[in-house]
Amino acid sequence: MKIGIDFGTSNSAAAAVIEGQVVPIRFGEAEQFRTTVYFPEVMRDPNDFELTPALEHELHRLIDAASREARAAGQDRAPDALRREALRVVRRQWMEEQMRQPLSSTTLLQNAVYGDEALEAYFEENEGNLVQSPKSMLGYNLHPRARQTITGIATHILEHIRLTASRQLDAPVRTATLGRPVQFRSSIGAAGNDQALEILHTAAIAAGFDSVDFLEEPAAAAMHYHAESADEHDALVVDIGGGTTDIAHARVGGTRAPTIHRAWGIARGGTDIDLALSLSGYMPLFGRGISRVPAHHYVEAAMVQDMPRQREFRQHSYRDVDAPWGKRLQALQDTGNTARLYREVERCKIALSSAPTHDSVLDFIERDLALHTSAEQLGAAAAGYIGELTQLLAQVREDIGRDPAAVFLTGGMSRAGYLQQAVAAAFPQARLVRGNPSFGVVHGLAWAASH
Repeated sequence: MKIGIDFGTSNSAAAAVIEGQVVPIRFGEAEQFRTTVYFPEVMRDPNDFELTPALEHELHRLIDAASREARAAGQDRAPDALRREALRVVRRQWMEEQMRQPLSSTTLLQNAVYGDEALEAYFEENEGNLVQSPKSMLGYNLHPRARQTITGIATHILEHIRLTASRQLDAPVRTATLGRPVQFRSSIGAAGNDQALEILHTAAIAAGFDSVDFLEEPAAAAMHYHAESADEHDALVVDIGGGTTDIAHARVGGTRAPTIHRAWGIARGGTDIDLALSLSGYMPLFGRGISRVPAHHYVEAAMVQDMPRQREFRQHSYRDVDAPWGKRLQALQDTGNTARLYREVERCKIALSSAPTHDSVLDFIERDLALHTSAEQLGAAAAGYIGELTQLLAQVREDIGRDPAAVFLTGGMSRAGYLQQAVAAAFPQARLVRGNPSFGVVHGLAWAASH
């Protein structure tokens, strides 16, 4: 059995074609899950404590020191009492040392929680580590240990998908077609694409797949559109996701197999709008543009997908920053609060796509702290991304030399009316077809996997 897998920046999904019909894989009650992983802090069991020669030596040292202090003070303390007190100190020191030692990747991954439950578990436990959008890190310059961790995260996500699909389909799932963007987000140029594909392939094999192949996501969406089109025609497929924006020029519909002529892509998407909205709308509440806190601190706080930047933000000291900014920044450094703030930004972006205003309650930072945001503010925050999208669409228009018969829109961000307008304006003679925002790509991957 072969399935299609959309390993997304924001959400992941899978599907298979059974008897000529696309069958979505269900994860609980949903057909997709948030691509987020929570690693709880795993406490060592104090019952594992035992006296090694080194600890025995430390125990006797503490007993001797306490005995000398007692004699100097004219006290007569029983040897058993001295030993119990010293043993308590040694055990406490041993536990503290155990907690300072890093857990193995295997231990971390065995205790991981995925999807929306990851966020809820992180907020409930108020400790541990949260990894959001691991796909966005695949093409970055990674330390070997970080690469091993990211590969492990991808492995467990893909294994979760494979096992869930196997149970639902009542058949072993051993092969898959994985979607990939035209351009992964990368800090090392074209080499980032090769690295990302290598990590995903390694992770898939480790997850129990015998073999996997890759298909560019706009080409997959074209296959989905082709399956729903009775008449053959020329089309552009525009896939606007959380981390990337991809376009394919294709001949679809009719009885012949679809033909993909060319693909374009940029490593920009909905998360870039989230970042801009967070910086322009939310971070002024923490002093951005007002206090003397360096501007890059606010970028570090807002980029929850970037683990190194999150660590750097938590290491800054804001004790001497003027009120109320200092206290608010210190509160933002508390475990889970950058993730809570990012969730509020996401909610705001989604709400303002169909409503004129939105109110965010930020009482996890400060009592009665709230923010009123307008659709105009979202438009201003999205302007940078819209500019890049417009340039990409203009390049596509120049390359193909005409308007296609239809433009097919898919991807989570294709729900946004302002992005639909930008695409329609670039190809005024084309018919705009709004596809399934969440499942256009994964349905196409399922069709590809079935051939």
